Amino acid sequence: MSSLQDKLKAALQSRETRKIRRQLSDPTSDVGLVDFHTNDYLSLSTSEDLRSRFLEKLNTAPNVLGSGGSRLLVNGTAHHALEARLATFFGSQCALLFNSGFDANVGLFSCIPQDGDVIVFDEYIHASVHDGARSSRARGNLFSFEHNSLTALGDLLLRLLRSRPGLTEGTQSIFVAVESLYSMDGTLAPLLQIVEMMETLFPQGNGYVVVDEAHSTGVYGPQGKGLVALLGLEQRVFARLHTFGKALAGSGAIVLVNTLVRDYMVNYARPLIYTTSLSYANIVATDCSFDLLEDGTTKALSAHLLRLSTLLTTTLTGLLNSHPHIPTHLLSLPPHLSSPPPASPTLSPSLAHLPTPIIAIMTSSPRPLSAHLRRKGMNARPITWPTVPKGKDRVRVCLHAGNTEEEVMRLAKEMVEWALEDMEKVSAGGGAGVDREGPAAGSLAQSKM
Repeated sequence: MSSLQDKLKAALQSRETRKIRRQLSDPTSDVGLVDFHTNDYLSLSTSEDLRSRFLEKLNTAPNVLGSGGSRLLVNGTAHHALEARLATFFGSQCALLFNSGFDANVGLFSCIPQDGDVIVFDEYIHASVHDGARSSRARGNLFSFEHNSLTALGDLLLRLLRSRPGLTEGTQSIFVAVESLYSMDGTLAPLLQIVEMMETLFPQGNGYVVVDEAHSTGVYGPQGKGLVALLGLEQRVFARLHTFGKALAGSGAIVLVNTLVRDYMVNYARPLIYTTSLSYANIVATDCSFDLLEDGTTKALSAHLLRLSTLLTTTLTGLLNSHPHIPTHLLSLPPHLSSPPPASPTLSPSLAHLPTPIIAIMTSSPRPLSAHLRRKGMNARPITWPTVPKGKDRVRVCLHAGNTEEEVMRLAKEMVEWALEDMEKVSAGGGAGVDREGPAAGSLAQSKM
């Protein structure tokens, strides 16, 4: 066996021993289970309406298969038309398609920041921002701040201003990267306050906010345009990223920027330049999804989705209050959901109590809880380090417009039943907080760091 094989096997064995080895699940294992794990928030992947619209457009589309090459080689009519449509829809000067949200973030952050610039990001930002920033000209000037903490962000920005005269003079730029809705925690960024802080601290106009709206697209804002649009910040942020592969049941992503930035990315964004573009069929599918956003079809879906979120948190909170002896390490909601303040100091009034489709169920035994839910016909996945920080294991619950109130209430009930059963086993000498193997043990989410 070669040295390389030895090293690869040792690394995998290390992950196996620590129970963090990732594996692709059996594609047939989820059949018949209630979906509480995918990012299909509006349940459009199973929408007969979307399917019929897609097949009808596909039948009349002049081009269907492939795309012919990269965008610089073949700028397809459908691709160009979708970009123009989305620029108008989102109220942006320009739009630029990418094959995925990952490619879009890497493309933007790897090429736009210049020598001497600074990139600041929320500690829970997606892995793609890290990868893009680390390959940028600003790779020596990367700084993170505590998740959603305006105090931590403000302190960091002030330190950078004091130590870097170019930021004060406006000869250097600073970029702040956040997600509007964070995928592992279901928390909302205080976008308005971040934008106001940047405008105040960088009056020269050299402070730029970049917002990843991957998980809020289709769910929030007028016609599902996201949180930036909900807050009316379209002209006050530098760039927005919207993906098509979550609530919209498609694939690909769009970056919303001004004309100059788009032109620069066409020339320097390697994930755009050196890859074959999305197929025509992908473009047609995405176009159909935006038809549903524009004609109001998805409005009722997103409203129902957010009602289910409130139902889950209130039901689970009530059940946990009825069983106060259940330790919080075994089963609890995260702080922002278990004891929401009457008025949030970090979120604008319109966002302070906005439900989200992502609910993190905090538990020291995520695999056993996930396995219990599978036995009860429900699919919610365990999430552990390195996807989330150590000590913050959870079962990530993703709600969907296609879920019913009965399913959501049963989910809450079964989680509490599992906790009570686990406590009984502990009392009987079965061991406390043991992360026992189960069918979902290997089904860990991709790392974001």
